[in-house]
Amino acid sequence: MFVDKVRITVCGGKGGDGAVAFHREKYVASGGPDGGDGGHGGSVILRVNDNLSTLLDFRYKRKYVAQNGENGQGRKMSGKRGEPLVIQVPRGTVVRDAESNRIIVDMSTGEDFVIAKGGRGGWGNAHYATPTRQVPRFAKAGIRGVERDVILELKLLADVGLVGFPNVGKSTLLSVTSNARPKIANYHFTTLFPNLGVIYVDEGVSFVMADIPGIIEGASEGAGLGHDFLRHIDRCRLLVHVVDVSGMEGRDPVADFDAICEELAHYSADLAERPMLVAANKCDLLAPDSDNLQRLRAHVEAAGCALYEISAGTGQGTRALMRAVAERLRTLPPITMYEPDFIDELAAPVDPTEFEIEHLGSTWVVTGVWLSRLVDNIRFDDYESRNYFDQMLRKVGLFDRLEAMGIRDGDTVDIYDLEFEYQR
Repeated sequence: MFVDKVRITVCGGKGGDGAVAFHREKYVASGGPDGGDGGHGGSVILRVNDNLSTLLDFRYKRKYVAQNGENGQGRKMSGKRGEPLVIQVPRGTVVRDAESNRIIVDMSTGEDFVIAKGGRGGWGNAHYATPTRQVPRFAKAGIRGVERDVILELKLLADVGLVGFPNVGKSTLLSVTSNARPKIANYHFTTLFPNLGVIYVDEGVSFVMADIPGIIEGASEGAGLGHDFLRHIDRCRLLVHVVDVSGMEGRDPVADFDAICEELAHYSADLAERPMLVAANKCDLLAPDSDNLQRLRAHVEAAGCALYEISAGTGQGTRALMRAVAERLRTLPPITMYEPDFIDELAAPVDPTEFEIEHLGSTWVVTGVWLSRLVDNIRFDDYESRNYFDQMLRKVGLFDRLEAMGIRDGDTVDIYDLEFEYQR
């Protein structure tokens, strides 16, 4: 089964908590702090695997979580880092943020990419020892790793894309010009998923050609199979439009040519401007009194496209077509690479005074990016850590704003599922 678009959830591992510990040593207050740091959580990493050609593996597993970091221990022993989780994807996979649909990364270069960073481990109490605070009884909690929903979208890396109506001979053309062996039969929609083939023209001259399932009228709106697979010709530098000129199915080749061009334009204005060669296929089956070839030639040349007469079934003209394709590719820019346009707000610096307060009866709900990070970093089972939390809330002016808005003693303050009763 060919799967080329999936939605998954990736989560970096949580950082381990810092330790509160003391060792016994003469002349050191309370033995001296020696709590170690928590280990960093593992990250989720995307890696290209050239042996993969589909996203089928992601159909049955939709959530990927890296390993958490271990908690720190006494004697200043840091916790073990969480193991990273490596996810293998086919080359050419474009990763988008599910919420904004913006591109995060194009996995075409072969370089690894960290899609969800693991959380930092919390500091142990050994970090907080000072001449005036010799017995720190608090440590920081580990931070949660990044969690996000992403869409994996496979866009084949091919120089040339074969387009046209079903059953016009695209698969046959690919099979006689390369070592690819697509399914070939005399009925529409024989090709159910894209096929790739490498075309060797001369020594040192080759290119990759993709056979795209047949496009029909309305494909750009979801009809037939063409809509699902049009994305695979987004990267193609050149299109070869295969048209059946035999007239055996009662179709008009000129109308077919215009219909496919219209569907390409509806799907993408950029795709409609892509360089194109036209292959008039099944010329060996053309009736002697038919004017299909002459009409098609005049029409496509008026549109600025070159036409080549071929018969994929007998091999007639296919070699000349492939040489023309190779010659045209020499003048065209390389395969399209998609530039990221996603802004990672989780990694951006934030203003601690930017938060929102919502009044719901006797409950005051406070939200803000900085506050969310602060809550993750506090160990609420520790008295001194709670005091530090209170100091930070006062420092950023939260209590002043609450009092200005009319909060009363006994009201509940809710900060990311942390609730406490307000007292002046």
